[in-house]
Amino acid sequence: MQVLGIDIGGSGVKGAPVDTQAGALAGERHRIETPQPATPDAVVATVAQVAQHFKWRGPIGCGFPAAIRRGEVLTASNIDKSWIGVNAEQRITKATGCPTLVANDADVAGMGEMAFGAGKGNTGVVLVITLGTGIGTALFVNGVLLPNTELGHIELKGKDAESYAADSAREREALKWGEWAKRVDEYLLKMEALFWPDLIIVGGGVSKKHEKFFPHLTVKTKIVPAALRNEAGIVGAAALAATATGSS
Repeated sequence: MQVLGIDIGGSGVKGAPVDTQAGALAGERHRIETPQPATPDAVVATVAQVAQHFKWRGPIGCGFPAAIRRGEVLTASNIDKSWIGVNAEQRITKATGCPTLVANDADVAGMGEMAFGAGKGNTGVVLVITLGTGIGTALFVNGVLLPNTELGHIELKGKDAESYAADSAREREALKWGEWAKRVDEYLLKMEALFWPDLIIVGGGVSKKHEKFFPHLTVKTKIVPAALRNEAGIVGAAALAATATGSS
């Protein structure tokens, strides 16, 4: 069974058909720059463009950079604040003509890693952290997700943690890998002290360069890069939609 997985990020909207049994992309990923400002009309139109690129007519799973409850957007840190209160599922379903399930982007990336990647078979407490435009988190206990944790917004150095330690901060401030790693380490040590996870999985686009900053980390918890790398959100969103629609 194939489902179109779409990952809406602060910089790009990415999508691809996914084989939800194998947990792998079934076609080449298509990416469009996230519109600025990232208003509902603009983002929905971009998602529709991605679906049209694949001439898609089946179910869609979508990871969204916000807390989501029953399809409704509850927060807006890396998208336009006019999204708050909008039902993203309804808007995207209407624009694409395809049944759509929307969930928090870090949650679906975490689900992808737990089902098919670095978290597969792991029990206990697993924390998945995505480092990109912001910091996304997904917390699992014995494979069960606690949704919408949004732990990238805890206070660190008197500011929102993601503005201090996300990959966007490294790029914005032209930090060397070692300098940035110290910030990431501060964040991870905070997570360790709060949740004492058995495993931390680091995802997002920067995970493919993990050898540049992992050696600088002092956190005692076992830490590994995401196996699905930046495709985890696409795979996880599609897998979640397949399960919800009974298509898996």
